[in-house]
Amino acid sequence: MSPDTGSPVSISAPRGLRIAGIVAGAVLVVVVAAGIVSRTVSANHVRQWTNEQALPTVAVVTPSGGGEAFALELPGRLEATSRAPLYARVSGYLKSWKVDIGARVKAGQLLAEIEAPDVEQQLLQAQADLATAEANAALASSTATRYQSMLGTNAVSRQAAEEKAGDLAAKQAVVKAQRANVERLRTMLQFTQIVAPFDGVVTARDTDVGALINAGGSGHELFVVSDIRRLRVYVSVPQVFAGNLARGTKATISVPEHAGSSYPAVVEAASGAVDAPTGTTLIQLSVDNAAGELLPGGYASVRFELPQDASLLRVPASALIFDRKGLYVATLDAQNRVVLKTVTIARDDGATIQIATGLDAHDRVIETPPDGVATGNVVRVVDTARQPEGGTAAAR
Repeated sequence: MSPDTGSPVSISAPRGLRIAGIVAGAVLVVVVAAGIVSRTVSANHVRQWTNEQALPTVAVVTPSGGGEAFALELPGRLEATSRAPLYARVSGYLKSWKVDIGARVKAGQLLAEIEAPDVEQQLLQAQADLATAEANAALASSTATRYQSMLGTNAVSRQAAEEKAGDLAAKQAVVKAQRANVERLRTMLQFTQIVAPFDGVVTARDTDVGALINAGGSGHELFVVSDIRRLRVYVSVPQVFAGNLARGTKATISVPEHAGSSYPAVVEAASGAVDAPTGTTLIQLSVDNAAGELLPGGYASVRFELPQDASLLRVPASALIFDRKGLYVATLDAQNRVVLKTVTIARDDGATIQIATGLDAHDRVIETPPDGVATGNVVRVVDTARQPEGGTAAAR
C-alpha cells in the first residue's frame, strides 16, 4: 500500500514496457533484415539482368533446300539474222534513191543509182583500146600467115617467120587484156545501181540525192538491209550457269515495248569461252519474228528455267561473314555458343545465297551475325516465332 494514499502499488507497468520494447526491437530487426535481403535479391536480379543484356541477341534460321527450279533472268540484245550494210563500189554522185527506212524489199530490188561519168569515160577509152588491139592483132595475124607461106619458097628466113608469129601472139595477148579491162569497167558500171542482197527491211539510209559517193572502205554505208523474219538474241551468261544452257535449251523473251507479252526462244550456240573481264559466256538464241513485233538492235530480257541442285542449301545473304581469311557462316551449338563454319558459294540469288559446302541442313544459322563474333561466343537467341511478320528487327 502507498504510504500516502494507503492503496496497493502496481508492479505490472514496468514489465509491460519492457515487453513492448522487446517486441519493437524484434520488429525493427525483422524490418532491417527484410530490407537487407530485399536489397541483396534485387542486386542479384539486376546483376543477372545486366549479364543477360550484355549477351548479343541474335535470330537464327535453318537452311532451306535449293528448290526444284531456278529462274535465271538476264539482259540480252536482239540482232537480225542477216544484216548487210551496203557500200558503193564506184565513186560518183547519188543520182536517185528508191526506198526509205522501213521499206520491205526483195532480193535484187533497186535501192539507188549512182552517177559515175568517170567510169563511163574509162569504159569508152577501154573499148577504143580494145578496137586498136584487135586491129593490130588482125594485121599481125595476116603478116604471120604470109611469112609462113613464103617460108617454103625460101623468100624469107625462118627467123623472120618466127618473129612474126611471136608478134601475133603478143598482139593477141594485148587483145585479151583490153577485153578483160572492158569487162571490168562494164561490171563497175553495174555497181552504179545499189540493189538489195536478200529479202528484208531497209533499216538505215544514210545518203541523199547529190551526195558525193566514195568507193570502197573510204566511204560510208548507204543503206542497211536486215532480214528480221527471225532474230538472234545474244546474252552474256555468268560462268556458273553456262554449263546448264546446252543447245536446244528453251527460254522466253520479253521486251519493254510489249509489256506482258513473251516470245519463245531456243539456244542455238555458245561461244565456248569465258570473257575474262566479265566472267561470262556469250550465248546465242533464236526467236521467231514473223509478226515483226521485235526490233533488231533492241534490248530484251531473257528468262531461263534452270534445274536446281537439291543438295544445295540456301541461307540469307546477311548470314555471310567475309574477312581476310575467307567466307564464313555463324552457327550455334546446343549451348548457344557460336561456331564459325567455312563455306563455299554455289550461286548468288541476291537476297539468298546457295551454299555448296561447309553447312548441314540441321545447323542453326545466325541470320545477321553481330560485329566481331567469334567461335565460342555465347549469344542470346530471340524467339523468332513471336516476331511480327517481316522477320526480326535485325533482318528488317
